[in-house]
Amino acid sequence: MDGRELMGATALGYVPARRARPRPAHDLTHANPESMGIFQVEGGHRLEGRIRPAGNKNAALPCIAAALLTDEPVTLHNVPRIRDVLTLLDIVESLGASVAWTAEHSVRIEAAGVRSGTVERRLAERIRASLLLAGPLLARLGRVELPPPGGDVIGRRRMDTHFLAFEALGARVELNGGFTIVGPELRGADMFLDEPSVTGTENAIMAAATARGTTRIRNAAAEPHVQDLCHLLREMGVAIDGVGTHVLEIEGAGRLGGAEYTIGADHIETGSFIGLAAVTGSDLVVEGAPVEHLDSTLLGFHRLGIECEVHGRDLHVRGAGEHVIRQDAFGHVPKLDDGPWPAFPADLTSIAVVAATQCRGTVLIHEKMFESRMYFTDKLVAMGASIILCDPHRVVVVGPAPLQGGVVESPDIRAGMALLIAALGARGTSRIRNVGQIERGYEAIDERLRGLGARIERIADADD
Repeated sequence: MDGRELMGATALGYVPARRARPRPAHDLTHANPESMGIFQVEGGHRLEGRIRPAGNKNAALPCIAAALLTDEPVTLHNVPRIRDVLTLLDIVESLGASVAWTAEHSVRIEAAGVRSGTVERRLAERIRASLLLAGPLLARLGRVELPPPGGDVIGRRRMDTHFLAFEALGARVELNGGFTIVGPELRGADMFLDEPSVTGTENAIMAAATARGTTRIRNAAAEPHVQDLCHLLREMGVAIDGVGTHVLEIEGAGRLGGAEYTIGADHIETGSFIGLAAVTGSDLVVEGAPVEHLDSTLLGFHRLGIECEVHGRDLHVRGAGEHVIRQDAFGHVPKLDDGPWPAFPADLTSIAVVAATQCRGTVLIHEKMFESRMYFTDKLVAMGASIILCDPHRVVVVGPAPLQGGVVESPDIRAGMALLIAALGARGTSRIRNVGQIERGYEAIDERLRGLGARIERIADADD
């Protein structure tokens, strides 16, 4: 591999084990909402090599929204070119901002032309993250009109926390099929969020960025993507204390400047690769992992008997061999549950479920946040997994259970990735439909997995 090929492969987030034809920078096939198709997977093969996580999707989205707070250019690096990111950029452009990709994973946003706070329904319904535009548009224009956002159907996703935060800053919220928020003069406030909502915290931070005075947000979310947003806003001239904690203090800035910022590596994608290694029995190296954000993730997989070693910024996943679920004291069945940061991430529970199907023992997995996320397990049961769905939030997994290939459909981003991992570890051939859901969160995932030796091809869907 020559230098140019190596640079292109690294930019895509993987170092291939074999020669791969690089994609041109403008080729967005894998991020195009119209590019669906089916993944056809021949499972049962071990993988090998090194893979690099992309930039954090859930950090890129609020950082794109934050660019609307200033007339000056904001350049973001390590931005994943995935469907959700491109959709949000389309919305930003529709509001009058200019958007330009300056490199494969770098985007420049200049919002000097933004004059409207009204988001088109057809665009907002394509993505949950359209809700993140409420805070910056309110702060900048004093008024925002948004239809209900789209996104994954994984249960009820409250917006009340956002509204309560805006009201605390002095805005008025009107619900009218969508919602209208009016607040021409936002003032700093001491607020306690009724739940540590990630997007609710991000909207509160962005609205407070230009509010007069100091805002104190208690019970704030502290996930890595919230931290990325705070670091960007600091670069734009906002004084923020308490980053990484559940209490944030924000000193509103009268005028924000431009900035250049690099998005951190995705800890959820890193966790997905841990599950991938375990299910396929592969030893893999995750390069450039966000090791400072992996404590709860590594502890959770350790409970399943899946071991990882940290070497600098690299994570060596020991996927080969037997994985034995660790019982609690006195032989009690262990529980793996999610929670607000720094607990085990909710977005990794689907990956943990499929990983547990290949570990010896019994484990209760409790997803506390979304009451529909566990329904995808019926597809794993159809592939041979031994799973009991106790209620909308809890499953009991007994392993190891040999998986057989099948035809499944991706219901949401994380469940879709879990099913792809299951297909790679299963005997025989699987077909995964609705792969556009997976590609909302994982860039060029088929190409990157082929770089590890996976036998995965994209074929046309006769129903498309």
